[in-house]
Amino acid sequence: MNRVVTKFYEYGQNEIDYLKQKDEILGRAIDRLGKVEREIIPDLFPALVHAIVGQLVSVKAVHTVWDRMQERLGEITPENITRHSADDIQKCGMTMKKAVCIHSIAETLTTGKWDIETLRDLPDDEVIRQLTTLNGIGRWTAEMLLINSMERRDVVSWGDIAIRRGIMKLYSLSDLSKVEFEQYRRKYSPFGSVASLYLWVISFE
Repeated sequence: MNRVVTKFYEYGQNEIDYLKQKDEILGRAIDRLGKVEREIIPDLFPALVHAIVGQLVSVKAVHTVWDRMQERLGEITPENITRHSADDIQKCGMTMKKAVCIHSIAETLTTGKWDIETLRDLPDDEVIRQLTTLNGIGRWTAEMLLINSMERRDVVSWGDIAIRRGIMKLYSLSDLSKVEFEQYRRKYSPFGSVASLYLWVISFE
C-alpha cells in the first residue's frame, strides 16, 4: 500500500520565544508541553482530501476513514481517485456528499481546469477564497490546508471547535466570544499557527 507521505510542521525557537514573550499563560503551557510534533501532508491534493475527511466529528473516525481510503483506493492522487466512483469513496466511511466532493475535485484537477499547485504562491486569504469556491469546501477546510500542508505561519481557526476549546481551557474561560477570540488571535500573530499546535494539544488534555 502506498501511504501518503507526511512530515512534521516545521517551527523553532524563534516562534516559541515570540509566543512566550507575548503571552505568559501560553508560555507556561509551551514550557510544560515541550515541542509539539504536528504531522502534516506536504502534497496538496491528499492534504485537501484529508481535510475533507477531517470534517468528521471524531478524530478516531478520521483516522479510520483515512486508513481505509488508502487501503481500498490506493494512491491518493487525482488520477487514481477518478478511476474510482463516488460510491467506492463513500464506502470508505463518509457521506455521499463528501465522496462526491472529493471525486469532483479530482476530476477538476485531472482535466486541467484547475491547478492546485498555484495555491502555493498565493496569500492566505486568496487561498481560502479560491478553495471555498469548490463545492463542499468551507473556510475551516481551507484553513486546515493552510496549516496541515502549506505550513503557513499565522492561522488560528475560529471554525475549529478544538482550537476554541483549547483557548477556553488555557485561560479558564466558561465562554468565548468571536471578539475575544480575535483578541487572542491578534496576540499570537504572526505565529498563530504555532499557537494553534499547542491549543490543539491543550484541548485534548
